[in-house]
Amino acid sequence: MLTSLSSFIDSLNHKVSNCVAWLTTLMVITMFSIVVLRYGFNLGSIALQESITYMHGLVFMLAIAHTLKIDGHVRVDIFYQRWGDKGRAWVSLIGSLCLLLPVCVFIIYISWDYVQTSWSYLEGSREAGGLDAVFLLKSLIPLMATLLLLQGLSEVMKSICTLRNGVAR
Repeated sequence: MLTSLSSFIDSLNHKVSNCVAWLTTLMVITMFSIVVLRYGFNLGSIALQESITYMHGLVFMLAIAHTLKIDGHVRVDIFYQRWGDKGRAWVSLIGSLCLLLPVCVFIIYISWDYVQTSWSYLEGSREAGGLDAVFLLKSLIPLMATLLLLQGLSEVMKSICTLRNGVAR
């Protein structure tokens, strides 16, 4: 039960990450186009420039949970690497339950009114000719926290399975 639910969450975050990974290529092409248009043809587009910020936000906010899944976050703990599977499982379990999950819940709670206010008047760009979708960009905050919360729960489940069975996650 825990393993299948954990696998489902891992799969979800992997699919989200794969989708937004393509935005990095699109960001490079868009940035190249902005430079060519500006310096080659003396043309500029605020919307095109803002699209880089939107894509950048999408990549980082929606891929953060996958980074946790593949253990890609920076660790400061010098002992963690030397410990066995059960020691690592305890650190992950306690860290997730005491730090990660409460922070995710807090981010969702604290950002809800902020995002809701932005949606209430469909907040747009402050720049003339900019993208009128700031409300969508702000919606990434609770979405990111939700995906990270789910991945944190998956890590908790994996840690519990490791502690029960002694099998590495």
